[in-house]
Amino acid sequence: MGKKEETRLHGSPKLVKFFIYLMLALLAVTIIVPVAWVFVASIKENSEFYGSPWVLPKGIHYQNFIDAWQKADMGSYMLNSVLVTALALALLIIIALPAAYVLARFKFLGRGFWNTMFMAGLFINVNYIVVPIFLMLNNGDIWLRQTFGGTFFLNNLFILALVYASTALPFTIYLLSGYFKSLAKDYEEAAYVDGAGYFYTMVRIIMPMAKPSIVTVILFNFLSFWNEYIISMTLLTKAELKTLPVGLMNLMAAQRSAVQYGQMYAGLVIVMLPTLILYMCVQKKLTQGMTIGGLKG
Repeated sequence: MGKKEETRLHGSPKLVKFFIYLMLALLAVTIIVPVAWVFVASIKENSEFYGSPWVLPKGIHYQNFIDAWQKADMGSYMLNSVLVTALALALLIIIALPAAYVLARFKFLGRGFWNTMFMAGLFINVNYIVVPIFLMLNNGDIWLRQTFGGTFFLNNLFILALVYASTALPFTIYLLSGYFKSLAKDYEEAAYVDGAGYFYTMVRIIMPMAKPSIVTVILFNFLSFWNEYIISMTLLTKAELKTLPVGLMNLMAAQRSAVQYGQMYAGLVIVMLPTLILYMCVQKKLTQGMTIGGLKG
């Protein structure tokens, strides 16, 4: 092998690595710059927006957050979002974990059918079925009103959380069952030999091993539930029950006559901040959930 060819072969990986790092750096810039710009804009006074958008604020204008919190009633909307998101995640984990474990570990009549149904659910865009969901719940309320004189399905945070959890089941079961299949069966077999039942084995053996995957599922679905707008706006018509994204839209609507850019960006920060904090707290587990497969060998 010639010296030039050897130099070319050794230099090629370095060139590829350089381009990879360059693309990653550009991607990071495209993500970080808009987020940082929103945070900087949220502490500007309204008069500072009429100059260059890249000029740093002269000071920290905390009043934007106070006005955003009070004018759009975002405190009650945040509480509604916390309740709905927490309830939806709890329902989702309680239903999806046993379902994914059974589909991944056991053979039974109809297993292929249910796997196919959950896989088909991955291709259904939730926005396309909002109207059928609303009509179904509205018809249920009409029947309840005629029969018992009251309603239950619309303007109910529990029903909204149930809809969220139901629409997230296909993706969650698909991800968890794929992770469960990658785990070795040695621990389960040892637990069965020691007399452990199926439920005990799932809760005490499998779930701790699948913690990275569970954290990944929780984070992805938290982002989806927390930022969801269309279903929440459709199923919750009472102002006191609306969630945080709807509250942000109310803040923007309140500024139509006299636009207060600082308040709107402060509202955006209020919506984004919980997701950013959660991501920073579980970043390590999230990476493990997407990369670790299970026992090797």
